[in-house]
Amino acid sequence: MYAYIIRRLLMVIPVLLGVSIVIFFTLRVIPGDVAQTILGTSATEESLAALRGRFGLDLPVYEQYFMWISGIVIGDFGVSMRTGAEILPEIISRFAITFELTMLAAIISWIVAIPLGIIAGIRRNTKTDFSVRIISLFGVSIPNFALATILILILSLAFNYSPPVGYVGFFADPVTNLKILFLPAFVLGTAMAGAVMRMTRSSILEILRQDFIRTVRAKGVKERIVIFNHAFKNALIPILTIIGMQVGVLLGGTVIIEQIFSLPGLGQMVLTGINQRDFTVVQGAILFIAFVFMLINLLVDLLYSYLDPRIKYK
Repeated sequence: MYAYIIRRLLMVIPVLLGVSIVIFFTLRVIPGDVAQTILGTSATEESLAALRGRFGLDLPVYEQYFMWISGIVIGDFGVSMRTGAEILPEIISRFAITFELTMLAAIISWIVAIPLGIIAGIRRNTKTDFSVRIISLFGVSIPNFALATILILILSLAFNYSPPVGYVGFFADPVTNLKILFLPAFVLGTAMAGAVMRMTRSSILEILRQDFIRTVRAKGVKERIVIFNHAFKNALIPILTIIGMQVGVLLGGTVIIEQIFSLPGLGQMVLTGINQRDFTVVQGAILFIAFVFMLINLLVDLLYSYLDPRIKYK
């Protein structure tokens, strides 16, 4: 097990290296002068030259890359081209907001999706099954930004309610924190619930066709025990796979929702960095998200062996 974990962690290095190359050189092909965009049209040639020299923008692109990646290796994400503030502390503080939003969205989706998926699998081709399938199709089809806009309009016009603006930490005021995050988490959780619901239903249906389920039922075991102790437990691996993927996607996919609800998370930080041409911020944030995504995948793989003792990692 430990050897497998070490190998997986070592695999992170080439993947992150590839991500860093792609994001670095992709940003460099965007037309326009970065220094001019940051300082504005009234900037003098001396100030433009000073900014380029400070961040190495006057060097060849490959030298800029090696300067940046060598700092990343030692944990130095650099400073913002616009504000001069260190990037890593800002990434960590904003990631905490995005992570809380993602986890709340995931919990909402699990509470709804897994029970409905189990019920749909048990009652295949009934009205309940068709209803659940329609709900899941709605979840995976409607864009989250469209759902967010529709909900805000309905709440404001029909109930005269506007979502709270800003952010309050959970430990500072838990009630206000949940009031702020519930609506954006519900929007994000809707899409995740649709995918998890469909996977839960299909996994339950597949397991219920297996011979060992027939054997358990033939022994006179109660149907509730058959479903939850045997069928659902064996269906968890594909469900866990889609959950891990969805959580990873949400961590990097909250940009629009954070912008709509004015949440100062990591997604809004990336979007602001792109708009302001703050390359160091965008590079560092995306690389950090990629690293967290890979750690989530590793955690999911390790949970496989816990759920199914037949899975062994060497």
